[in-house]
Amino acid sequence: MRRLLVLLPVAGSFFLFTRCACIEKEKAKDSSQRAVRLERAEPLLLDSAALSATVASTANVAVGPARSSTDYRAMIEAANALLASAPGDVQALLVRAKAKSRLREYDAAISDCNTALRLAPSSAEAYYQRGLTRLKLKQYPAAVTDLTKAIQYNPAHKEAYFARGATRIQTLNFKAAIPDFTEAIRLDPEYADAYEYRGISYASINKPTEARADLEKATQLNPKAEQSLRRYVEK
Repeated sequence: MRRLLVLLPVAGSFFLFTRCACIEKEKAKDSSQRAVRLERAEPLLLDSAALSATVASTANVAVGPARSSTDYRAMIEAANALLASAPGDVQALLVRAKAKSRLREYDAAISDCNTALRLAPSSAEAYYQRGLTRLKLKQYPAAVTDLTKAIQYNPAHKEAYFARGATRIQTLNFKAAIPDFTEAIRLDPEYADAYEYRGISYASINKPTEARADLEKATQLNPKAEQSLRRYVEK
């Protein structure tokens, strides 16, 4: 029997394995949280010394656990093998786009997303992945547009809400970011990153009570958030 390389989403990461042909490929549903890490300082409205350490540039969007460049190259090769026999496989295109984006091959990643959208114009994941890539390129208005489309086609896409909120932080639009984080929390009441970044947003518009509540909740869910609690509330 003919053997194929198959890409299977498991706990937010894509693992490669071989199995016999005659399987039905499931449509990808990536449920992993995208923890946005903000690195480079920019002028801010409040307490710039503290906020700029976190609220600055979403250049590095983590998609699942950290991987090496070799892992991403392997993902690309596997996707290429599948696409050679099934050029219209949207899932394989999006896996390849994700890997290319993580390797900073942004133009190639966007090209794959564009192809996926031509094949599946209502693909929330294609808009989401393209939005993340445009976020890395600091194309903030375009990123918001794509992430809004992702939400339109999948209103339960909590990561798209979170990513749109993170994008809005980049333009210091904290008030607009807060409802996005709120919706992400409504969809997942244990979304630690959403609590953390909503708390940071509240701190930036001088709402310390709300900021404390969110950052304390984030710390309960993820002890690493305690750093933000100390920086923005317990200073």
